[in-house]
Order: sequence, then structure tokens, then C-alpha cells
Amino acid sequence: MFRIRRIYDDTLSRDKEILVRVREILKEQFPLITEKDSGLLPSQLKNPLKHRFRSILFVAEGSNGNLKGFAVLMHAPDLDFGYLDYISTAGKKTGGGIGGALYLRIREEAISLNMQGIFFECLPDDEKICTDKKIISQNRSRLKFYERFGARPITGTAYETPLTLKDDCPPYLVLDPLDREPVLGRDKVRLIVRAILERRYGHKCPPEYIDMVTESFRDDPIKLRKPKYTGKKFEKNQVRSIYVDKVIALCVNDKHEIHHVHERGYVQSPVRISSILDELNKTGLFEKINLVRHSKDHILAVHDKKLVTYLKNVCSGLKPGQSVYPYVFPVRNAARPPKELPVRAGYFCIDTFTPINSNAYLAARRAVDAALTAANSLLKGHRLAYALVRPPGHHAERKVFGGFCYFNSTAIAANYLSRHGKVAVIDVDYHHGNGTQDIFYERCDVLTISLHGQPRFTYPYFSGYSQEKGTGKGFGFNVNYPLPQDMDGHKYLSALERAVRKINRFKPAFLVIALGLDTAKGDPTGSWSLKASDFLNNGSLLASLTLPTLVVQEGGYKVRSLGVNARHFFQGLTTNH
Repeated sequence: MFRIRRIYDDTLSRDKEILVRVREILKEQFPLITEKDSGLLPSQLKNPLKHRFRSILFVAEGSNGNLKGFAVLMHAPDLDFGYLDYISTAGKKTGGGIGGALYLRIREEAISLNMQGIFFECLPDDEKICTDKKIISQNRSRLKFYERFGARPITGTAYETPLTLKDDCPPYLVLDPLDREPVLGRDKVRLIVRAILERRYGHKCPPEYIDMVTESFRDDPIKLRKPKYTGKKFEKNQVRSIYVDKVIALCVNDKHEIHHVHERGYVQSPVRISSILDELNKTGLFEKINLVRHSKDHILAVHDKKLVTYLKNVCSGLKPGQSVYPYVFPVRNAARPPKELPVRAGYFCIDTFTPINSNAYLAARRAVDAALTAANSLLKGHRLAYALVRPPGHHAERKVFGGFCYFNSTAIAANYLSRHGKVAVIDVDYHHGNGTQDIFYERCDVLTISLHGQPRFTYPYFSGYSQEKGTGKGFGFNVNYPLPQDMDGHKYLSALERAVRKINRFKPAFLVIALGLDTAKGDPTGSWSLKASDFLNNGSLLASLTLPTLVVQEGGYKVRSLGVNARHFFQGLTTNH
């Protein structure tokens, strides 16, 4: 078993190491490659304008993360074609389906980008132009492999003309028309051939050679060589691989059900999770990831130790089924708390309706584990990850809990990711993410944005105004969009577009979405009217950022539409990843 994923750049240390290994394989497999050419890939990934190709790198990794192979597809959007620059396995290994799986992934990417075909060079199987019998045998195997996908050499051209008389085995130009009839016209192919020779080989091929080869394409439309080799079509189900960049890592709090309060009006119920899962399972977009237990240090990195210790101690001392609600608040004397822990709840809480029970601490800890496991999956290669958790977290501040939130899973995960680059947190819950704002208010490496109901009429009532911009180094890195009481999907999308522009200017390495589905029409805690199609549009807009993205579940309480809205949001979120 191996996994295929796309690498976008060398920002992460893991990807930097992979690129070093890719370079080593290039030197091993292609001994004639220059030191300069073998080191170009990081620059090609980051700067497509400079190289006049958009380079797309896929790698195949084993279960232990070792590199088994890679493929580089160079995309020319101006001419709608792809050029397969390299495809190679590690250690000169053949078989095992690695090359086939990589090429299938390349084809899928090309089709999704509406390319007119994939062009590439392949050494000839004609003894008249290739005298080395050993190489001839390898060439035939390679051409036979590609022929099973429908890729064949273009005939009737001078592409095989060697640069110098002493050159042996000049390559064919092969076209994979991507399951369509090869109807490319002569003029279009000439533009493509010139682009390949100038952009990829301009440092080697003189202009007169490029002109000669380009003009030699005279058939209109071009013609491919008739199939020469027999054999079965390539069967997709023979390839045991997972496309990591095409699936969403799903991390579910497997202990969320232990925290439930059977009291009237308590909307934060376990059925919320099953409602969402039922709909997500229909999509085929998700890969469930086993949760990893994480150190409490990650919680203490954003929450005050007194709060963490209090929640642990008070919860462990309560009987099963017993709930305690804060009712005494230290307005006059916060320095002299009462002796009894349950009575002391108001010293650590912002409201009177968030209960403490025997399992609140355990469920909140496991929600943090889910968020951190999902965050870590981004560092391992997933582009999208979803922590489906309850209890939620975005109302939990550094020193206090509230709003059904005990530990701020969103902030804890964002802080964890910030070790590897700048993070943008966007909170799309109906209620202001006061906890996330409080935790990052003085930091400039984490941009916090919240779209929510105007605090004059919406919980938590005391924060979320546009004037709250951060302090110290964090000034300007906290952005609030308090919105009117009546909002439809069109108006909301306009506000979200403003937020996306701010994120683009910030240029983060990661995006963290605090996903509230309580913006939906009919939600008992909200007043807006977003429909399933609006959640699709919102997800698609956030996908346009093309960032490694972690989604952490927050609110959303209309069970009947909860799963459908979540499904539409994630279908939108996958549009550009």
C-alpha cells in the first residue's frame, strides 16, 4: 500500500525533505541531468511565471513516509496542455503499480484542468534511430505501458531529429489525448511544440532547430502512430493507493457522547454529530483518521493553568448525571473564591447556562485530540482536514469557559500549526468567536477573522465589534464583521468575500475554519436564512484560497438540515483542492 499526494512547495520541513529525495532520485535515474536542472523543482513550484509552466508534483509514499516515486506535470494554461516532465520510481524499481498509479493521478489532474492532452518524450523503439539493443527493449516496455492509456507517438514529424549527428536514440513526442479522439489541429500543435522546446529546452535547442521541428508538423489534424503493442487496458482497481490530496482527513471526537445533558433547552446534543456523519458518508470525500492522544501542554499553551486545573478537578468530583451551572460571579471580589468547587464555577465562566458535569473535561480533552490529529494530518500531506467535535470551543477564552465551550479546540490547533507558518483563522459561526479573539489578540502571526451576528442582539453580547482590532503587535490582526439580524446567502457571501481578500493579503501558510452551521435558516440559536446552496458557495469561496485547510466544528443546531448543509459546504470546499 502506498499513498499519493501533491506537494505545492517546500514550506513544510516534511516536504522540504521529500524534495531533497526527489532530487537524489533524479540524479540516480537520469545521470545526464545537470546539477542546476536537478535543483530547479522548488523554484518551479513557487514561481510558475518565471518558468512559464505551472509545475505540479505528485509523490508516492509508503506507510512509513518513505518516497517510492514521483511525477512532475508541467501545465501551460495559456495553451491548455500538459507536459509530463518526469515520472520515476525510487531505487530503479519497477512493478508494484507505483508508476501506473502516479500516471493515473497525472491523467486525473489533467482532465480536471480541461487540458487538451498530455505531451511527453519517450525514447524510440525503432532500431534505425536507436542502436543500443538493451535500451530498445526498455523503450518498447515503456511505450507499451503508455499505449495502454491511449498515449502514442505523433507521426510524420521531424521531432526525432537529433541535435547533433553523434546523438543516438532521439525521443519521440508522445501524446495522451486523455480518452478523447486526437483532433488537435496543426496550428495549435505547432504552438504547443514551440512552447515545449522553448520553455523546457530553450537553453539547449538553438532557434533554427526549434523552427525546423515546429514547421515539420504538417498533418491537420495530427496523427498518432497505430497501436503497436497488445495487452490489457490498465485497470484502476489493480492499483493499491490512496490519493491523499483528494480526500479530507476526518477526525471525529469518539468520546463526544459521554457529555450530554438531558435537560430541556440544551441544544448541544450528540445527535448533531450523527446527523452530519450520515450526510458526509454519502460523498466519498472523507478518509477517517484514528485519533492520537496529545499532551495537555497543547491546551496550556493557550489556556490559563488555573482554568484547566479547575475543570479537571471539579468534573472529577461530580456524580454521573449531576450538572452544575455557574450562578455566583465575582463582581465584587475575585481574589477570595469560595471553598466549594461547584460554587466557584462563576469565577471561570462567562454565562449561566454552560453546565459542568463529570464528563465535560474528558469530552473537551478528546475534542482537542481530534483537532490536533486533524491539524497534524495537514503536516503529513492532506490538503483538507475536518475535526468533527463536540463540545465546541470558540467561546472558551484563555481564562474562562462558556457558550457550551470548555477548551478552544480551534485556537489550540491554530497555535499548533503556527509553529510551521502563519495561520489565518476564520470563524463563520453565527456567534462571535470571543475565545479565539482573546487568545490571539496580541499576536501578529495568527490573523483572526469572525463573521457573526451584531453583538447588540447576539451572544456573547460583550465582544465582536468592528473596533476590536487587536493590541500591541496584534493590532490590525483581529478583524470582526458584525452583521445585521436579517441576512440571506447573497449578503453573507459578500461579507465573506471581504474576509477572503484580507486573508489573501496576509498570505498565511494555513487556513483554519471555525465552522458554525447555525447560520442556517431555522436554526434555533440564530436569525439568518442561509440554505444548502449558500453553504456550497461559501465553501467554494474559501477553497479559492487554495491553502492547507483545517475545519473545526463549532455550532449548528437545526438537526434536520445540519448534515445537508455540512455536506454542501465540504463539496464546495473541495472545488479547488
